[in-house]
Amino acid sequence: MERIPHSPVWLAIVLALVLIEVVWRLRSGRGYDGCTALTTLGLAAGNIISAAINALVVGSAMALAWHFAPVRWPLHDWRTWAAGFVCVEFAYYWFHRASHRVAWMWATHAVHHSAEQLTLLSSLRLGWTTTLSGGWLCYLPLVLAGFDPRLVIALLAFDLRYQFFLHTEAIGKLGPLEWIFNTPHHHRLHHASNAAYLDRNYGGVVIVFDRLFGTLAHETGEPIRYGLVDRTPSNNPLRLVFGEWAKTLNRIKQARSARARLAAAFGPPA
Repeated sequence: MERIPHSPVWLAIVLALVLIEVVWRLRSGRGYDGCTALTTLGLAAGNIISAAINALVVGSAMALAWHFAPVRWPLHDWRTWAAGFVCVEFAYYWFHRASHRVAWMWATHAVHHSAEQLTLLSSLRLGWTTTLSGGWLCYLPLVLAGFDPRLVIALLAFDLRYQFFLHTEAIGKLGPLEWIFNTPHHHRLHHASNAAYLDRNYGGVVIVFDRLFGTLAHETGEPIRYGLVDRTPSNNPLRLVFGEWAKTLNRIKQARSARARLAAAFGPPA
């Protein structure tokens, strides 16, 4: 996930559903990790400043791209929104896939996968370095292709708010909907650190591109383990935010050639 400004109404809905899930988890015997929840809230608080910086940088970049767009599709035409939805989903799929397969981007995205318990609140567990990792560059081609920045941002907001509902164990499989849409079942496998499920199910609202590009995970019957692979769990927000960056920068520093440094920065995470 990536940051999008939240309205008071949305935050009220989030709070209500989080509290309902807490009750459900406790009554069903799954437990609720209070330390993990407090760490997530700490990360969310830090995002207030980083989100403002990200909005300034990304907004300026999109405005510049819009200025040079050779064509501009009409914002009030439903066909523009329909095409825009498909294009934003496509861009999100590749952004998300790159966030797992490019070390420089994983250094930010790893924060989102650090929780060892998948809850609605864990959807808010985001890194503070989105601007630096550059994932937002994946959406600039959409603006250059003629999609109004307001459309791109609105569809991203819908995409990312939809994903809030995917971070839970309270919802099982959803039958035929599983073929088209990203569901809690698909997203639980995405957050798994088991080798059989690792780096799969990158979709936002739809799961279609995972089917097309061969990244769809299927349950093997192996119990899901959440969290990061070969990482000691931590409830320190600073360690979570900057720990993967420290590892990545150290690998770049130790590389003995320009080619090796590029591989350490933009190749798969170690």
